[in-house]
Amino acid sequence: MKYMGLPQGMWLLYRGSFEGGMVTVLGLDAVAAKAVIHDAKPKYRELIAGLPEFERADRFKVNIVSCAMLAAVILNMPKRPDVETLTEFYEKAMMNRLTRWFCHMSGKSKFSDKEIHSMQETARLKAADRNPYSWNMDLYLYPGGSGYEARFTKCGICTLMKELGLYDLVPAMCSLDYAMAEAGGNRFVREYTLALGGPYCDCGYKK
Repeated sequence: MKYMGLPQGMWLLYRGSFEGGMVTVLGLDAVAAKAVIHDAKPKYRELIAGLPEFERADRFKVNIVSCAMLAAVILNMPKRPDVETLTEFYEKAMMNRLTRWFCHMSGKSKFSDKEIHSMQETARLKAADRNPYSWNMDLYLYPGGSGYEARFTKCGICTLMKELGLYDLVPAMCSLDYAMAEAGGNRFVREYTLALGGPYCDCGYKK
């Protein structure tokens, strides 16, 4: 995957909140936090370069780019965080003003016919059959138009984090789904995740 475009934009948009989270959540001083970000950037570029290009119709490219950024930062932290600490750090780093605005706007059309059709197309794509860093998903509509469940059987984040020896920290990323759904004005429900040994990851969105 090329660094230009989305990966470069993600780094520019979130490096400040990642750096701030290391101070407020991880307890690093400002100099140490800045050093982590400085050292993480070349690792991030290396991880991005090692990823294949995603198909044009694949909506999950942003997910793997976010994972690569978090992984690069973790690998350059002076101390490896536990899952609970990383969960707090990642939510603070990702849920900045821009993300909250995006979630708010996308939440308005979460259950529109256009969005449901897009999700159905994603379910048919089965991109992970050709790209191990993507996702395979099935879609289940709740009765009465009350919402839907996206059920994932293959997860690109799990693939990348396992390769990097960070698989035990994946639940910290999974937890962000709750915060993003809340910011969009919707209710998120989940029973299983692949990272915790479940048969699939279920992402349920209810009005």
